[in-house]
Amino acid sequence: MPLPNDYVERVYAGVLGKIIGVYLGRPFEGWSYERIMQELGEIWYYVHEQRKTPLIVTDDDISGTFTFLRALPDYGNTLDLSPAQIGQTWLNYIIERRTILWWGGLGNSTEHTAFLRLKRGIPAPASGSIALNGQVVAEQIGSQIFIDGWAMVAPGDPELAADLARRAASVSHDGEAIYGAQVIAAMEAQAFVERDLQVLIDTAVRFIPKDSVIYRMISDIREWHAEYHDWHQARDQIVANYGYDKFGGNCHMVPNHGLIQLGLLYGGDDLQRALMITNTAGWDTDCNSGNVGCILGIKNGLAGIDAGPDWRGPVADRLYLPTADGGRAVTDAVRETYHVVNIGRALAGEPPLAPKNGARFHFELPGSVQGFRADESIDAKGTLTIENVAGHSRHGQRSLALRCRGLAPGRVARTTTTTFIPPEAIGMPGYSLYASPTLYSGQMLRASVEADTTNEVPLVIRLLIQSYGAEDRLVTVYGPEVQLAAGAQHTFKWRIPDTGGQPIASVGLEIAGAPHGKGTIYLDEITWAGAPDTVFRRPTEGGTLWRRAWVDGVDQYDRWYAETYRLVHNDGIGLLTQGTRDWIDYRVEAQITPHMVASGGIAARVQGMRRYIALTLGQDAQGSKELRLQARIGDEIVTQALPFTWEFGSSYRLRLEVRGQVAQGWVDDQGPLELRDFSSLLDAGGVAMLCEEGRVAFEDVTVRPVPTPIA
Repeated sequence: MPLPNDYVERVYAGVLGKIIGVYLGRPFEGWSYERIMQELGEIWYYVHEQRKTPLIVTDDDISGTFTFLRALPDYGNTLDLSPAQIGQTWLNYIIERRTILWWGGLGNSTEHTAFLRLKRGIPAPASGSIALNGQVVAEQIGSQIFIDGWAMVAPGDPELAADLARRAASVSHDGEAIYGAQVIAAMEAQAFVERDLQVLIDTAVRFIPKDSVIYRMISDIREWHAEYHDWHQARDQIVANYGYDKFGGNCHMVPNHGLIQLGLLYGGDDLQRALMITNTAGWDTDCNSGNVGCILGIKNGLAGIDAGPDWRGPVADRLYLPTADGGRAVTDAVRETYHVVNIGRALAGEPPLAPKNGARFHFELPGSVQGFRADESIDAKGTLTIENVAGHSRHGQRSLALRCRGLAPGRVARTTTTTFIPPEAIGMPGYSLYASPTLYSGQMLRASVEADTTNEVPLVIRLLIQSYGAEDRLVTVYGPEVQLAAGAQHTFKWRIPDTGGQPIASVGLEIAGAPHGKGTIYLDEITWAGAPDTVFRRPTEGGTLWRRAWVDGVDQYDRWYAETYRLVHNDGIGLLTQGTRDWIDYRVEAQITPHMVASGGIAARVQGMRRYIALTLGQDAQGSKELRLQARIGDEIVTQALPFTWEFGSSYRLRLEVRGQVAQGWVDDQGPLELRDFSSLLDAGGVAMLCEEGRVAFEDVTVRPVPTPIA
């Protein structure tokens, strides 16, 4: 179907609605209606401060939604995508017992159960089936909470959305859990072209069996809505007829789906009221609230979100996606919107969008700030307010207005956005934030700014980064600066300096002025490109964040040893990864000491646990030692090998270069071993240290740019 004219903004509103709903409901997830009313009262706005918890948190609802959808681009954005391929996507991006899922154990956590089935070679949809896992396990809520993205890539096509939802949900669920997911997906897809809630519900229920519990419950709730003016009375009916006591397990689909419909029907087009009802009603509040927020975000657009209280200001577009692809863990609603939109455009046969020539921070969506906030931690500061405005852009339509006051000598205003785990998230409760930095030493950063024509005095602007230093304290490093008179424009170019391998936590700019200085600077864009030029090593100053920059996909990497990196993995292949999908052509090298290990080595263009190009010391099927160069996507592996006698306890220097569609590997300058016949999908990604069943040690890991691709 043709894409709606406002497709991008409606997806953005859906993404915002999803994360706002999750952040709103997360602090009291699992509470009963009675406890909520007693301790918090009706939930009309964020309560994280009352609960003494962060607002921006890692959460399975958000992580699963924007991670499992990557199956589409990972398999070429084909409508023939199978449940089995979505299951492979689970195995690639999930790090066992660490990311995305609730790791509650076989037969207790539905998703953990499905993951174990997949890991043991049982493909989807059998991995989530009632036949294998039983009805109670298969009908829990997880399929519904992860489903929104599959709808947003099918705008105006509820049939496709329901079908994609069925395929995605069947990886881990079955029965009523699939029906509930299909209803949500169909409503969201139709919401791009239909504003009447009753029509959305009528459309969605066409895709599920009329004798299903979900179908019957929706019919009952609609009747109660017509009968009872007070939503509390309808909630009582849901509890009496479809409550937790009627269904087994820890968090069943049916009761919670009922509360979604309750909030939508009684909330009408008022996002605040709909979220209040859904959250105050209790049970799985963040999940239900996230689905409600996404539906109403798509249906009513940004205007519907902005009509009530300031939902967007405290969030500032921020979200985390901790997966085995650590370079995308620290992200924002705008970036995720364009990922979703470009999948939808690919399915519709349209080219991708890349605002401002692909700038990372471009502010092209109304109200977007992409994580930029005033830095209140600096001592000598002026007042800074940040606003997304139309105009003041060379290659786009919008920019970020930085309005300053009180910039007397010695006083500055500063704004930054996060590029790695921020200080407030280091000890985050709940799901841990596994992430790699997005910005690295050696990369070229570009930023464009403009001074307002009404500024009374010139303002001095300089770029900055903050990296973690001794004892994990933030260290500010300043880049180039410029003095801008009223109406002047400037484009900065800054090669990021060496931080000693320490992760860069944030990037931004600082503004200073003359006495009584005030004025406005427009930030048009900030972006960076190229491979890093850096050495990842143990710092002399102490601290732990340099270790956390490596996303931990091995069984043991949390103790100090004489080696810089000691990896232990007990079963299969484990990876310790760092880097981003921005890295294309580069060289990675490290000293490796294999101990009792089946194989060990380094990898490039790493896109998760099962997508990479690796250079390893291993052995063939007959037990002969060899050097191997492999390109892997899931279970598909292309290999080149040559005999090489290596010994346990001896050290070797491995070097791997990737340029275009050519990979070359060396050991102690012997080589190259070359691989050309690998998938074009392995076109970019970070680096990794690899350990297969045993122990292997590594010293400093070096990443450098390389020249143009080999012919």
